[in-house]
Amino acid sequence: MNIPSLKNQVSAEEWQLRVDLAACYRLVAAYGWSDLVFTHISAKLPHSVAGDEHQFLINPYGLMFDEITASSLVKVDMQCNKLHDSPFPVNPAGFVIHSAVHEARPEAGCVLHTHTRAGIAVSAQKTGILPISQQSTFVLSSLAYHDYEGVAIRDDEKARLQADLGKANYLVLRNHGLLTVGRGIAEAFLSMYTFENTCRIQVDALAGGLDLVQVDPNILNGVAHAMKVQTGGIGGAFVWPSLLRKLERLDPSYKD
Repeated sequence: MNIPSLKNQVSAEEWQLRVDLAACYRLVAAYGWSDLVFTHISAKLPHSVAGDEHQFLINPYGLMFDEITASSLVKVDMQCNKLHDSPFPVNPAGFVIHSAVHEARPEAGCVLHTHTRAGIAVSAQKTGILPISQQSTFVLSSLAYHDYEGVAIRDDEKARLQADLGKANYLVLRNHGLLTVGRGIAEAFLSMYTFENTCRIQVDALAGGLDLVQVDPNILNGVAHAMKVQTGGIGGAFVWPSLLRKLERLDPSYKD
């Protein structure tokens, strides 16, 4: 690809956000969570860059996640208008879901959505997420569900999705996939790592056909404190530098 660099055309803050978001796309590809070109990760531009306007970065529709670079990311407003020249379109379904979440949750710096095999499998189970693993306890502490309404291309679904999400940071989109909300990119990624593993563990456990031991409900009450201790109080930022070092070894071209 020959995509002109935007490094000298945007602010230093926007460029860093672009680099981090491109890294997140590459990591999602590396962990096998991508669905060709059909899922999305969005990052909200900070007030220092966008002012009072609601602007965010999203993937260029048509590129595989392991092709996405900082310069190829598309900046759009709440009406899905591109705010800079880009040869790439934006997926309407991706915009409906992500703009709905960003609108309802102004503190959301990043929204990450996947269509993984395990995530969709659990989203189709009536019981939803079961308290059968340590990972599941973190998810259950802030979990919501949204029923499937078909491909998300209708604006009227946004209000229902927002109401279902509420203040939760983990959302099961029934018959569809998973979504996480984070204050930043690192937090949304770490949450999705936990969410995805929760679903993989559940699928594996149910495949055994045996009775499952469930976590004592009283343990869920202390999960928020346990997570804070585990990550040194800084959430996803605790592991993000190590992930970037891993990505640098694999392919540093995401920073272009």
